[in-house]
Amino acid sequence: MVKLDQFRMETREWLDANCPLSMRTPAKEEEMYGGPRTTDKDALLWLDRMAAKGWTAPQWPTEYGGAGLSKTEYLILQEEMLAIKARLPAQGMGFSMIGPTLLDYGTEQQKLTHLPKIASGEIRWCQGYSEPGAGSDLASLQTRCEDKGDYFQINGQKTWTSGAQHADWIFTLVRTDPKVPKHDGISFVLIDMDQAGVTTRPIGLLSGNSPFCETFFDNARAEKYNLVGQLNRGWTVGKRLLQHERSSIAGLNSGGMRGRYENMRDLATLAKEYIGLIQGKISDPTLRQSIIENNMDQQAFNITQRRAMAENESGDTQGHATSMFKYYGAGVNQQQLELQLKVMGTQSLGWEGPEFSEEEADLTRSWLRSKASSIAGGSSEVQLNIVAKRVLGLPD
Repeated sequence: MVKLDQFRMETREWLDANCPLSMRTPAKEEEMYGGPRTTDKDALLWLDRMAAKGWTAPQWPTEYGGAGLSKTEYLILQEEMLAIKARLPAQGMGFSMIGPTLLDYGTEQQKLTHLPKIASGEIRWCQGYSEPGAGSDLASLQTRCEDKGDYFQINGQKTWTSGAQHADWIFTLVRTDPKVPKHDGISFVLIDMDQAGVTTRPIGLLSGNSPFCETFFDNARAEKYNLVGQLNRGWTVGKRLLQHERSSIAGLNSGGMRGRYENMRDLATLAKEYIGLIQGKISDPTLRQSIIENNMDQQAFNITQRRAMAENESGDTQGHATSMFKYYGAGVNQQQLELQLKVMGTQSLGWEGPEFSEEEADLTRSWLRSKASSIAGGSSEVQLNIVAKRVLGLPD
């Protein structure tokens, strides 16, 4: 306990001395989800300082660019960062998806090649899973990967590849044997995006931002040493990565302290600003009750996340139960943003113009963006099927 108290004190002092004031504000949506590389001096300084401590990937081993923190130390770091509203210095699929998956399945060469560059913010990743004809039924994917002797050649198309237009690498599920049952002929391959055989095309979204892309492979090349796991056994690797993704979306891997919409405003505070209070209460009893219930749901969800993390000594909260957290977390966050709409009225519909503040426009885009949270990372229907089969053991 004394060691942990000392770690907390030293962490608090270091953060206070090293986190720029401008980094003590929520990151914008495009900064969180694979937008253009920042040129902001404070953001780059914050990234460099945190990477030097290994705190961009705190629980990764030190030899791969992490800090090797224990689960408890990691939670202390998160608490102290949130106490001063310090934003994460770097985010993205490198940290939440492919990095943890390489720790699970990668060769030593793959770990040493890719993980330190993720931790330093040097390279960014995107995901090549879904295809125009293979979304929820992902195992029906048809992107072909042919053995050309000393390398693989890839042809096909992926869609909903978030941040592909800004990514350096893409992790992909590809068809390496079309003659066997569909789950058995899939491999997991890492592909360098900086080659003539890879092109991307952004897809416009309802929120006005375009983190999603279509990605095309035309005789793209992947080196043999960038096959993760065994040939034709990529479905196992791919499923593990999805567990990491769902855990990240639900905020489970941070014990409920960070999640997709962590920059959402408190509903009671918004109500005070936009509606006003009568005798310290929101005048509309129905709205007041809905806000109370949502706050209770959020608190219960966060406590359950912390408990799930605490009950696992290794801190590994991945598994089929992540589907429960992803399903519930998407719903409770969507509900909060719908209540935001009721509280703010027409000011929650701001897009641009002097009558709307920058924060109001950002909140509008968060509300629109949230519509995809029950689809991204596996739809809610898929999550319920996983829970039914893998958690509850119900028959097909």
